[in-house]
Amino acid sequence: MNVATLFQGVALISWVAVVAVLVFTVFQASRNNPIKGGRSLIIAVVVFAIVFSTVSAGLVFVSPQERGVVVSAFSPKGYREEALQPGLKWVLPFAETVVTYPISRQTYTMSIMPDEGQVRGDDSIEARTSDGQKVLIDASVIYQINPEKVVMLHINWQDRYSTDLIRALSRGVIRDAVSQFQVEEVYSLKRLELSSMIREELQNKLQENGLILVDFVLRNISFSEEYAASVEQKQIAEQQAQQAFFVVESKKQEAEQARQIAEGRADAAVIEAEGRAKARIIEAQAEAEALGLLADALAGNQDLLTYQYINQITPNIEVMLLPNDSPFLFPLPEIGPSPSTSVTPAPEQ
Repeated sequence: MNVATLFQGVALISWVAVVAVLVFTVFQASRNNPIKGGRSLIIAVVVFAIVFSTVSAGLVFVSPQERGVVVSAFSPKGYREEALQPGLKWVLPFAETVVTYPISRQTYTMSIMPDEGQVRGDDSIEARTSDGQKVLIDASVIYQINPEKVVMLHINWQDRYSTDLIRALSRGVIRDAVSQFQVEEVYSLKRLELSSMIREELQNKLQENGLILVDFVLRNISFSEEYAASVEQKQIAEQQAQQAFFVVESKKQEAEQARQIAEGRADAAVIEAEGRAKARIIEAQAEAEALGLLADALAGNQDLLTYQYINQITPNIEVMLLPNDSPFLFPLPEIGPSPSTSVTPAPEQ
């Protein structure tokens, strides 16, 4: 409890005491039993009450989260141009009164939900997009009074600034901003841009009226039932089209993979055929070189061919070598003993 409140309480009690003393004095006088010094007691109590009432009327305590506007009967303008700062202050009793305003942050919410916000029931903002679609906006405005402009706010709005200024100004700015976007941009592509536009415009408007915009919250955007159903159908169609696109791409990838495999096999077959052809060429070249060497050898020694021929004959075949100019080979006669011929051993000596 601050000192100003304490003095107000004492002043109230003193006036209660004045009433009690008067009643008691009158009651005793009616019974022909007047109180000695009753008049003096009444005067003392009344003076005490007046003093404390006067002091309590002049003392004002301004809390740290408030500023006070002094309405003065002695000021040419009817008010003091400077607001009272926090602390215990003195004003002219009964000639000046103080109206305090909170400078802490406040929130004004406009919602479609009946239990949210300052207005009961549906308090959402109905707006029209540039393509004529109706949307319902839920929003919250977080603001505070500019301490340096409390007096101006009091002159222009008094305690009506939340309903007559914040509410009306926010709804107008939101409607103007929504009208510059198409419905698809509002809920998806340019929602952040919409929110930024509203915040900037609302900040300028509030600043002109002695308020500071702390933040603007675009809580929710809802649509008519017809448009919501059409959006849902469109999303389903887009998902189906996207699924079909994925299937086509998958088939294309499978076809491309099959084509690459076929190309790889064909390239491998070509490489293998080229390898075989090169091998045959190399083999034929080697054979030709061998035949050339053999022809050179035969040209220098004609009997070499005959010698090679004889070496290729099976060893168990007995042949007879004819003269050099004979083109034929005949089997050799059997050299072993004739079955009718007997061999007589030589006599011992």
